[in-house]
Amino acid sequence: MTNYVIDPPPQACAPVAGGGLFPVRRIFCVGQNYADHAREMGGDPQRNPPFFFTKPADALAVNGADAPYPSLTHNLHHEIELVVALAGGGRDIAAEAAEALIFGYAAGIDLTRRDLQAEAKKAGRPWDMAKGFDVSAPLGLIRPIGQTGRVGKGGVSLTVNGALRQNGDLADMIWSVPEIIAILSTYVKLAPGDLIFTGTPAGVGPALTGDVLHGEIEGVGEVTTRIV
Repeated sequence: MTNYVIDPPPQACAPVAGGGLFPVRRIFCVGQNYADHAREMGGDPQRNPPFFFTKPADALAVNGADAPYPSLTHNLHHEIELVVALAGGGRDIAAEAAEALIFGYAAGIDLTRRDLQAEAKKAGRPWDMAKGFDVSAPLGLIRPIGQTGRVGKGGVSLTVNGALRQNGDLADMIWSVPEIIAILSTYVKLAPGDLIFTGTPAGVGPALTGDVLHGEIEGVGEVTTRIV
């Protein structure tokens, strides 16, 4: 038996539709995976290799939990995203083998300190403090792939206090889910418990204290959080 010198932190986990908890190992995120969002962020929507960043597993906010407005920012933004939950992993995974590794899908929101991100970009520094802060990853129920089937198209939307802000389609992703898994596995060895946020459509914008964010992904589910 391992003798820890301090109590180990609790296992980060996310609820699964139908019951049970999905243990979360790591959270990976894909940047600018929709052409219209790439344009609004000043990027090039050409089909260049995707880039990735991470959030800590304990950044999750589940079961509709509130998200505190983070410190050191005056420009908190919402980004609705399809999230992939992995039941398998490996290195150098072929795209045609990737779907067999998927446990299920969920709707998630990538909360971003946009001003800190802009400063980091300008200085050529990492995005960690812009993306990986506390409670920066609200997540809805994970639905097993047996319930959703293959997910590659369907509406993606987010409202703020009932007003539509983001509206797109999964079919508009530059890189498909199998391609994302395959490419990410060339950078790191993926493993069961990993989550992948797959990018957001255009319409990202500010979220203020008191705002209720509600995202929906057709055929997958919903995610809700309130900024407090």
